[in-house]
Amino acid sequence: MRHGLWKAGGQGRICAAMIEAHDSLAFMKMHGLGNDFVVLDARARAIEVTPALARALGDRHRGVGFDQLALIEARGTGDAHLTFYNADGSTSAACGNATRCIADFLMRESGALALTLTTDRGALPARRVEGGAVSVNMGPPQLDWAEVPLAEAMDTLELPIEGAPTATGMGNPHCTFFVEDAEALPLETFGPRYEHHPLYPERTNVQVAQIVGEDHIRMRVWERGVGVTLASGSSSCATAVAAARRGLTGRRVRIDLDGGTLEIDWREDGVWMTGGTAHVFDGVLTPAWLGLNA
Repeated sequence: MRHGLWKAGGQGRICAAMIEAHDSLAFMKMHGLGNDFVVLDARARAIEVTPALARALGDRHRGVGFDQLALIEARGTGDAHLTFYNADGSTSAACGNATRCIADFLMRESGALALTLTTDRGALPARRVEGGAVSVNMGPPQLDWAEVPLAEAMDTLELPIEGAPTATGMGNPHCTFFVEDAEALPLETFGPRYEHHPLYPERTNVQVAQIVGEDHIRMRVWERGVGVTLASGSSSCATAVAAARRGLTGRRVRIDLDGGTLEIDWREDGVWMTGGTAHVFDGVLTPAWLGLNA
């Protein structure tokens, strides 16, 4: 292959430990409300992502930079299978905004108005809604302590932590604090303190949420393995579920994040999330960079 572009129909595997001199790797950059992603399309040619490669790609100075890396594969029972990596190289079973972005991309590609994506969270139906936004069903919330998971049996509605946060699983763990003023907390120090709390053996995403009205929440997010993010889809779902369980809101709410607004609707079939997406640009990782960072 020449000039760094590999054939879409090739059957080889790009192995992070065995990058050949003339292999390069195409990627897409997307975001949902500023929650940004690098997306690798492995439907035509398998791509092996190692923690080291994910960390290198996530470096905003020496790589591309992202909150999450998403890998699209042609496997599973749906239209495609998604695997997610955090900026620190760890994996996550769910990423709501990335799921919406990729659903938008695949629907534009095929002309379909609905599809189903599989993840380690399960099968997630997605559809185009009025105005062009994308809505995805993130599945039923996990409310039992063992599903979140927590380290020991307890009521997930109010944890024995200062501030009495609520624990919710959305394929990844969440810890939601309801506060008077979401802007006032120093999230840069508050978030990591609870991401690593002993009650969360797999660490946790941390949200600070301010109730504005019975159908309106202001929320800020610290993401596990990432840090402060402008938005988080799974965090928005978890916060909406926690607020409804505590009687603070109804089951359908608008959540204002630093990067924009998501609509969350907790229905019998799962938690539906709706909002805008952006496919920003396409790029190619050079063989030299891959050789150094595989």
